[in-house]
Amino acid sequence: MLAIFQAAGWPIWLLLIASIVATALIIERLLSLRRAKILPKQLFDEVVQVYRGGNITPDILDKLAKSSPLGTVLSAALRNVDAPRDVMKESIEEAGSGVAHTLERFLTTLGTIATLAPLMGLFGTVVGMIEIFGSQNPSGANPAQLAHGISVALYNTGFGLAIAMPTLVFYRHFRALVDSFVIDMEQQAVKFVDVVHRQRT
Repeated sequence: MLAIFQAAGWPIWLLLIASIVATALIIERLLSLRRAKILPKQLFDEVVQVYRGGNITPDILDKLAKSSPLGTVLSAALRNVDAPRDVMKESIEEAGSGVAHTLERFLTTLGTIATLAPLMGLFGTVVGMIEIFGSQNPSGANPAQLAHGISVALYNTGFGLAIAMPTLVFYRHFRALVDSFVIDMEQQAVKFVDVVHRQRT
């Protein structure tokens, strides 16, 4: 493997750093964006029970807000149970936008790497082409320098594409996942608003 990096020249190290960062971010997001962690199954029913029991305390609200992203949204609704429907919905939307921003953490960086990796590979290709032209002299081409220039050009292009393709797939996957989580949270929050206002009437 080291021989490949040596043959690919110095531009490959930029791509190697990008691949390490992308891999770390993908692993982090895979661990963070788990459905059970974002949208705990029993949480909605527990919040409804707390509301119906009437024992809404600041400690319970803080604990709920820290439990999960869905908990953050539902705690915003619980804080405004005595407010009109519009105020409740507004507080839910504000909490939801904050949660969505948190869930989208590192996705911009991942998308940037997916876009930048082929360009970095292309940069390595240009460096390799420069070396190929540099190997030309009046007495003919230097075969060793010519071969090195070609390997720099090809390895960098290939490695850039190899980084970009899976990174782009994971970026799109995480974006879709975050969007589905946000929609689910909004639906559960609206359902809770309906429960509150049905009980009032």
